[in-house]
Amino acid sequence: MTEKILILDFGSQYTQLIARAVREANVFCEIVPFHKKIEYDASLKGVILSGSPFSVNDTNAPIVEINEIHQKLPVLGICYGAQLTAKQFGGRVANSSKREYGRALMHKQKKDTLLNDVEELSQVWMSHADTILELPSGFDVLATTETIPYAAFKKNVDTYPLYCLQFHPEVYHSVEGKKILKNFLVNICGCSQDWTPAHFISDTVEQLKKQIGTRKVIMALSGGVDSTVAATLIHKAIGNNLSGIFVDNGVLRKNEFEQVLETYNKIGLNVKGVDARKIFYEEFKGKTDPEAKRKVIGKLFIDVFQEEAKKIEGIELLGQGTIYPDVIESVSVHGPSVTIKSHHNVGGLPEKMHLELVEPLRFLFKDEVRRIGTELGIPDDMLQRHPFPGPGLAIRILGEVTEEKVRLLQEADHVYIQGLKDKNLYKTVWQAGAILLPVKSVGVMGDERTYEFTVALRAVTSVDGMTADWAHLPYNFLADISNEIINNVKGINRVVYDISSKPPATIEWE
Repeated sequence: MTEKILILDFGSQYTQLIARAVREANVFCEIVPFHKKIEYDASLKGVILSGSPFSVNDTNAPIVEINEIHQKLPVLGICYGAQLTAKQFGGRVANSSKREYGRALMHKQKKDTLLNDVEELSQVWMSHADTILELPSGFDVLATTETIPYAAFKKNVDTYPLYCLQFHPEVYHSVEGKKILKNFLVNICGCSQDWTPAHFISDTVEQLKKQIGTRKVIMALSGGVDSTVAATLIHKAIGNNLSGIFVDNGVLRKNEFEQVLETYNKIGLNVKGVDARKIFYEEFKGKTDPEAKRKVIGKLFIDVFQEEAKKIEGIELLGQGTIYPDVIESVSVHGPSVTIKSHHNVGGLPEKMHLELVEPLRFLFKDEVRRIGTELGIPDDMLQRHPFPGPGLAIRILGEVTEEKVRLLQEADHVYIQGLKDKNLYKTVWQAGAILLPVKSVGVMGDERTYEFTVALRAVTSVDGMTADWAHLPYNFLADISNEIINNVKGINRVVYDISSKPPATIEWE
């Protein structure tokens, strides 16, 4: 049975960072809304209480009975979790006259397992508006900062430990924060740190065998990291009872259809490629609105997929590459309502086909999916691919999509991406691509006047795609790529570079 830590989410923007830090210590964890009933079983080793945008003194502040939890398991309260603990056990918590935000230095006051091997004056990160004015009786101060008398504290108990931190150990700016979390996980909760890629694969394959049995699974593949890793895991469990379908919708990158099918063949997946380009191009005619183009792709994809699915007898399950950020139940800051993101991997298919879902990656973050893929032997060039939009080049061609425009953009994009790889720049950016603009301009090539299209190059750096900065690519590289595109792609005579960040711009243009 896999050991588990539960993270109770009170709506903090940092909750996923806590989960990532726990996973990095090779300990499995789940994020659940604070009001969800805790299922106590032998696999559960401890509970972490997250931060929150609320004050503990708000009338609608999210609340759990901390004493009830810590009678059964070790507990670590972070920020809001610490303040709620102080309040529930009889301490005094009040709104601070100024928000305590930013870097601080931690002074250790008492030797304790939680702060083992943590340096004196270690930098920590504060982000809270409440202040604990008085600790409850029966609690000891473990650390202070210059402005906070109770930066870390614990309850004196003979049963399960109850620890609290008023800073955020999960963020980058808390220099030894992950060491503190590891102390809690290993030395206090007794986690064995055996949640590794190999362990995940063997566990997941066994679970898939039980879930699927002798039934058949169908799966839409995109060549992306998530769907490829999910398919490989399902294939390990049921072999050719998994049928993959990879549709060429006419707006893939240059040679992508052939290359992806070749890779799938190498790793032994049972995948059928469907060339549906002509159908898509026909439907694109006259469509210039981005949303209209998206709808064309979504609807036609489902039609093509269903047509192919009918040719396979006895399909009962639908495989999907859904990952953890898609399914985490997040607490609304406006109250205890819960929002669950809808699965976006294969929009509309589950509802249309009424098939039971198989989602082997639903508890993994993106970087974990890549590590699992490496362990499974999936080629690195597929695992390290930049994110690529579901509607493909259709939303990188501004205006109407035609076969000729797709060809132009495929050629320009190929030159750009290959150049990034050749100059070892590909892995330094989060996402890159070329955009074909609905703009023609005058140019001169030799003695001839040209009137051709303009291409914009886009490259951004990011951690998670939520915010992004334009990538500061070397000028000489951009100059070389511009020359190569203009000289080799007939129909393009001007190249520009997009230096907008997100926000206010988005990564894609449409």
